[in-house]
Amino acid sequence: MNDRIGADVSIAARLLQEGKLVAMPTETVYGLAANALDAGAVRRIYEVKGRPSNNPLIVHVADTEQIGRYVAEMPLTAERLIAAFCPGPLTVVLPRAVGVPDVVTAGRDTVAIRVPAHSMARQLLQEAGLPLAAPSANPSGYISPTTAAHVWETLGNKVSYILDGGPCSAGIESTIVGFDGEVPVILRHGVVTREQILQVAGNVRIHSGTKILAPGMALSHYSPRTPLKLVDDPDQEMAALLPVRVGIITFDGYCGTLPREQQIVLSATGDDETAAKHLYAAMHDMDVRGYELIIVKLFPDKGVGVALNDRLERAAYGHKYDNFLKRNNTHNDSK
Repeated sequence: MNDRIGADVSIAARLLQEGKLVAMPTETVYGLAANALDAGAVRRIYEVKGRPSNNPLIVHVADTEQIGRYVAEMPLTAERLIAAFCPGPLTVVLPRAVGVPDVVTAGRDTVAIRVPAHSMARQLLQEAGLPLAAPSANPSGYISPTTAAHVWETLGNKVSYILDGGPCSAGIESTIVGFDGEVPVILRHGVVTREQILQVAGNVRIHSGTKILAPGMALSHYSPRTPLKLVDDPDQEMAALLPVRVGIITFDGYCGTLPREQQIVLSATGDDETAAKHLYAAMHDMDVRGYELIIVKLFPDKGVGVALNDRLERAAYGHKYDNFLKRNNTHNDSK
C-alpha cells in the first residue's frame, strides 16, 4: 500500500505547517501546495516542478474574506466577480500586500489568488491555517493532473503526501482575471467564461501579447510527450496518415477511420463542460499507449470551448509534430 497517497487532511495539514510539499485536490486540477508565506517551501515547488522562476504562482485561501489579507487594494469590479464566482474556478490578480514573498509572485507587484470550491481543499486550508501556493502538481509543461494517480506517476516521492480527493470536477485550470482600473482583463481562459464575466462586470477585455503576467501564459504548456496535432476533421487527417499508429480525442462522437479502441470521446453530447472534465485524463491515457501521434479535434470556439482550445494550442505549440513528419516522410521515402 502506498502511504504517500491518502485522504487524511490532518496529515496533509501538518506536513504543510512543517514546510513540506503536499499535492492537493481542487475542482480544477491537482495542485502542488506549500505554505505561501514560507519562501523556502515555495522555492521547493519550483525545484520539484522544474518551473521557470519567472512564472508566478496562485495563492489559495480558505474563504473570500481571506483574500483581503494578501492584496493591497481591490477594485469594485473585482469584489463583484469574487462574490459571483468564488469559491470556484476564478483567480483574480491584484496588487499584493506586504508580506507576500517575491518568489510567489515571481517578483511582480501583483499576486494571483483564489478560493477553491473543492470541499477537501477548503478543509485543508482551514486546518492548516495557511495560504497555499499551489501550481499544478506535475513537471512544468506537462499535462496537468486531474487524479491523485496522475500526480504519483509524474512526481512520485518528490511530494511528501498526495491528498486524494477523487477526480477533479472541472478538469482544467481556473480562469485568471487581472484589472485595468475597473475593467477585468482575462489573462487565462478557464471554466468561468468571457460571457459570464461580461454579464457580471458589464465589460471585459482579453489580454494580448506574450509577456507572462500570470500562471498558464507560457506559449508551450500542458503537453504530452507524444506529438500532438489539432484538426477540424480527424477523418480527413487520417486519410493521409494511415498506417501510422494514431490515437484520436474528439468531443462529440467517434471517427470512422479508426477502431474505437484507438479513440476517446470526451462527451457524446458535445457538452463542453463534460469535455473539460475529461480532457487531461484522456491526454494522459493517450500518452502512455505508444502511439506515434495524437490527433485532437478542436472545439467550437465559444463558451468553455475557448479555454479548451487555448490549452490544446499551448500543448501543441513548438511540439514534436514537425519532427514526427520528418521521420514519417523519411520512412515513406525509403520504401
